[in-house]
Amino acid sequence: MEGNSKRKKGKFEFPHVFALLFGLIIITALFTYLIPAGVYDREVNEAGRTVVVDGTYHEVESNPTGLFGILESVHRGMVDAAEIIFFIFIVGGAFGILNATKAIETGLASVSTKMAGKEILLIPVVMVLFALGGGTFGMSEETIPFILILVPLAIKMGFDSLVGAGMVIVGSCAGFTASFLNPFTVGVAQGIAEIPLFSGMGVRLIVWLIFVAFSTAFVMIYAKKVKKNPEISLMYDIDKQWKKEDSIQNHLETKLTARQSIIIGLLFLTIIGLAIGVTFYEWYIMEIASLFLLMGIIAGFVAKLRINQIAESFVNGCRDLVVGALVVGLAYGIIVVLEDSNTIDTILYSLSGAIGQLPTAFSAMGMYITQSLLNFIVPSGSGQAALTMPIMTPLADLTGVSRQTAVMAFQLGDGISHAITPTSGVLMASLALARIPWIKWIKWVWPVIAISYLAGAVIVTVVHMFIWTV
Repeated sequence: MEGNSKRKKGKFEFPHVFALLFGLIIITALFTYLIPAGVYDREVNEAGRTVVVDGTYHEVESNPTGLFGILESVHRGMVDAAEIIFFIFIVGGAFGILNATKAIETGLASVSTKMAGKEILLIPVVMVLFALGGGTFGMSEETIPFILILVPLAIKMGFDSLVGAGMVIVGSCAGFTASFLNPFTVGVAQGIAEIPLFSGMGVRLIVWLIFVAFSTAFVMIYAKKVKKNPEISLMYDIDKQWKKEDSIQNHLETKLTARQSIIIGLLFLTIIGLAIGVTFYEWYIMEIASLFLLMGIIAGFVAKLRINQIAESFVNGCRDLVVGALVVGLAYGIIVVLEDSNTIDTILYSLSGAIGQLPTAFSAMGMYITQSLLNFIVPSGSGQAALTMPIMTPLADLTGVSRQTAVMAFQLGDGISHAITPTSGVLMASLALARIPWIKWIKWVWPVIAISYLAGAVIVTVVHMFIWTV
């Protein structure tokens, strides 16, 4: 008995997401003592975007992050991420009201029953839709609410939470990576590189199809294995908690009432409104949060909930997403450390200098690798474009790389790691909502990430040598 007790106490536990991110903040802070401080000058371009000025890098006084700076970075990260944090709370509150109407759980039971024996077909349909969102209007933060729908649905259909989260995260990231109309990545990068906006779309559409095809195949193959043998799932024990909750076990034979049908229709109208607003009216987090809040309030009244019930349900929805929301702020804390210590520009300067020393044939590959590495410290697509493209554009001219190829290298390097980088607030929040530890997610998703990086390397090489030649 004593030996068993000791073994239990010594059993390895995966670190909590908060512990993982705080550990990364500490590691980043230690590196600020080793990396020289330096900055580029910045200017506002014709599009009104602040960009770096190539050739202006200079060293500045070192400002490494101390112990108190590490602690301050948590609060400052929360402040910097406030827009996304409160977006998550408001959307979570709106879904709390929806959950109180029982419309979603009854709808999930209905869908599960109707698709009995054909559940696998849901995966390609959902993933293509998210990939289209990522490839056109840069769907990213907008994906977070769908975790609350698709993870329970995937489990109810006999899959696991990795399949549910994978449909959302892997699908949207595949589309975002190989986007052909994304204004936040392709649009910004091409604008800075001074090439026609959204030019080269034919090539990008082919790349989009390639990425979406093998990403969808990966999730489907895994889903079939889990369906056949649930115990092989990395999430087998954790997913039992989902199955204990009302949203999974109740209303197995219950049909949607008229009021619940109206609420489900309202949810679909909200999703359509989201797509229209983002695509045509430049909606972002504030407008999207307001849309979901309106949906929640209307759903509450349609379900004849009392005003106090609506308010309490909203609070309950927020409470369920506390971890997911605060994770975003911790991820931003890493960026705060890098910015305060003036080390981001030094890293960029060193990497761009290394590319300049490469033979012309390998310069495009050097750009791709550089953009891939930088995305771990600058997870914003438009932010990375503003930081790197003013440097990569003249570097491309000097090394004989087409500017179009330089944009492709940025695009693929920026996008792939969105599905794994712990500095991505959207990823970490999505995993927290799905109750998937980051380490388990990495163990599951690494094959498709490895294939994506290899495919990206091949694509960059092919377009550099045979399509967008200088």
